[in-house]
Amino acid sequence: MNQIAKITPITINDDEIKSILERQQRAQIARRANFDCAARIAQLNRLSETIKRFEKDIIAACGADFRKPSAEVKLTEIFPVLQEIRHTTRHLKKWMRPKHVGATLGVFGTKAQVRPEPKGVCLIIAPWNYPINLSLGPLVSAIAAGNSVIIKPSEVTPNAARVIVQIVQEAFTPDLVAVIEGDAAVAQRLLALPFDHIFFTGSPVIGRTVMEAAAKNLASVTLELGGKSPTIVGPSANIKMAARNIVWGKFANNGQTCIAPDHVFVHRDIAPTFNAALQAEIGRIYGKTPEAQKATPDYCRIVNARHFSRVRGLIEDARAKGAQIFQGGQTDVTQNFVAPTLITNVSDDMNITREELFGPILPIIEYVDLDKVIDRINAAPKPLALYIFDKRESFAGEIIARTSSGAVGVNLTVIHFLHPNLPFGGVNNSGIGAAHGEYGFKAFSHEKAVMEEKHSITHMLFPPYTRLVQHLINTVVRVLG
Repeated sequence: MNQIAKITPITINDDEIKSILERQQRAQIARRANFDCAARIAQLNRLSETIKRFEKDIIAACGADFRKPSAEVKLTEIFPVLQEIRHTTRHLKKWMRPKHVGATLGVFGTKAQVRPEPKGVCLIIAPWNYPINLSLGPLVSAIAAGNSVIIKPSEVTPNAARVIVQIVQEAFTPDLVAVIEGDAAVAQRLLALPFDHIFFTGSPVIGRTVMEAAAKNLASVTLELGGKSPTIVGPSANIKMAARNIVWGKFANNGQTCIAPDHVFVHRDIAPTFNAALQAEIGRIYGKTPEAQKATPDYCRIVNARHFSRVRGLIEDARAKGAQIFQGGQTDVTQNFVAPTLITNVSDDMNITREELFGPILPIIEYVDLDKVIDRINAAPKPLALYIFDKRESFAGEIIARTSSGAVGVNLTVIHFLHPNLPFGGVNNSGIGAAHGEYGFKAFSHEKAVMEEKHSITHMLFPPYTRLVQHLINTVVRVLG
């Protein structure tokens, strides 16, 4: 097993942080006139080339930080960023083009357009669970929109953070993109500064802190949060397909995924068959015993001892309160190993029903009445994702219409994240704003309204408000209002 390297983040004081920000602010003003589409694409292509050169380093870093399989690193860390760059460079010219808007009768004789412009200097605070993807993915959108950026990677994955530093230093000048390492105290110091936009990925609890800090400087925010993403398996589901997709979506990255299925509602008529299918799929992918699951190179680990203790505590709490663990539950503190765990007989007093699990634990809840499931989902904070498995379109359609969530996956899990033409984001507790593709470009852009006088007659309504002018105003209000 790879051991986590002892890396100490580069220390930086407040004066140095302020100096980096001020340098980017000055450069941002100077760059506005010449950071055109071609220049932005050139920067993004340079980032793409640099990521490819650092592929082995990225794989080694993620392996050292939490034993992430190399194939999983390529699929979930590297590919999404490279795809984002490829998609963005193909469409950026269109996204940047001013959009002309038609005039209404009230402003007849004017010409108007909407111009996207950079917000300015942006802060990206990235999480540890997908450290490369969720640092450099938002960076693509920020650069495409013409901004300067400071990235604060997570200190929980120090090896990945160091690779991010190396990639950024090779791909960009520090007046365009800089990386500042450090712990939560450094993040708080950054949040106190007057950034133009803050892009944060993390928990709803910390998201509230970020939003509160941003409000002091009236900075706009994109908050990619999480929560408990429910899954509903209907009585007409393709059980083999459902098991395959749920097991992969849940246990990839050891369950440390914000859009992983958090818990499953399965119809009572198919519950025994579905549970057996989950067990069979876990055995096929990761091995049928804890020893095999420890030995396979395809199973990630909990990121550190603190999170391991939290996940193990969830299992122990559920077991003590009467839950039935019919698959997994084994742990090994020496490896931060938690076996793929399936739990039934879940009750509301268990911590697994209240907390976002963010680990390889999957509660299975049987249901008969779909209305009660929908009521339960609607009574909870709005999830980042909702997954539905059933062969009937009407079944999925009813659930989609009656619930609110950041996204919905029908007969699939997680992979909607990879669709560059879909907005990725939550709603309320699960997030604010959206990322990816044109949605990410807009998140980092200000849509500036530009209006030009051509041959309008609105001046006829200006004061002094003579009897004639008042008559004209009354006519406008009556006819056009």
